[in-house]
Amino acid sequence: MSIFTISLVVAAIHLAVPIILPLLGGLISERSGVMNIALEGMMLVGALTAVVFSFLTGSAWLGMLAAIVAGGVSGAALAFMTVTLRGNQVVASTAINLIGAGVTAALVPIIWGVDGISPSVDKITPLEIPGLSAIPVVGALFAQLTLVDYGVLALVFLVWWVLFHTDLGLRVRACGESAEAADSAGIDVVRTRWGAVVFSGVFAAIGGAYLSIVVLDAFQAGMTQGRGYLALAALVFGKWRVWPAVAACVVFGFADAIALRSQIVSPDIPHNLLQAMPYILALVALATFVGKGTAPAAVGKEFARA
Repeated sequence: MSIFTISLVVAAIHLAVPIILPLLGGLISERSGVMNIALEGMMLVGALTAVVFSFLTGSAWLGMLAAIVAGGVSGAALAFMTVTLRGNQVVASTAINLIGAGVTAALVPIIWGVDGISPSVDKITPLEIPGLSAIPVVGALFAQLTLVDYGVLALVFLVWWVLFHTDLGLRVRACGESAEAADSAGIDVVRTRWGAVVFSGVFAAIGGAYLSIVVLDAFQAGMTQGRGYLALAALVFGKWRVWPAVAACVVFGFADAIALRSQIVSPDIPHNLLQAMPYILALVALATFVGKGTAPAAVGKEFARA
């Protein structure tokens, strides 16, 4: 049985998307000067919220909408602590990660009366585009993609274009390089950073919801399995640029997909070693590129208008 098939590519996409989404959120936040290592907690909040509202309403799309709102709230909480109160960004992000992991795990038995995993809910199904699924070879790939998958591709282009080809993106990057210089140029640093951090929460929450109501149809405690941290590793690997960082996410997705596929094709390979492949790649990337990246100069630094 061959490992490299269309099903492998589909699995790689489904495993890369929930890394790409928090990556985009982290990129926007850190380009504005706010370090966001709370992506993991925000993803868990989005994943649980999507399942809860899908369960209550019977609509996965309403679950996704609720996850977007929850992500905005978690982003606003981080912005309030770091931008308004000027708290330590690492400590504030860690607090959100701990709250996200702890509260979501505790709510499952409270809501459904079972430990660990929720009941199955409606999920977002693949989008059939006339003609695409009939294309030889790759048609099977398009037949298994959802509207969210296509939307993420568009979102990558949009974030790249806005950050590097618009006045808004220039203002965001100016705040990340020197908040004082941006302020002297008439840019509202506080409002810009608030917006960037809120959007980072939204993107991370969509990534969590993608796991719970697109890839799966339920919430499980800790189901993100460190994907928020993989997004941060990709951010460093890509030197805070869109396309290289997204490429790193795709590599992580393929590594995860190959690991899962190899368990079927070659069951003699140690299971734990296969599962560790994406994280080993992340460690290698960090060990290779930390210290060589070009992080925004003002990231992690508080700003107080004189």
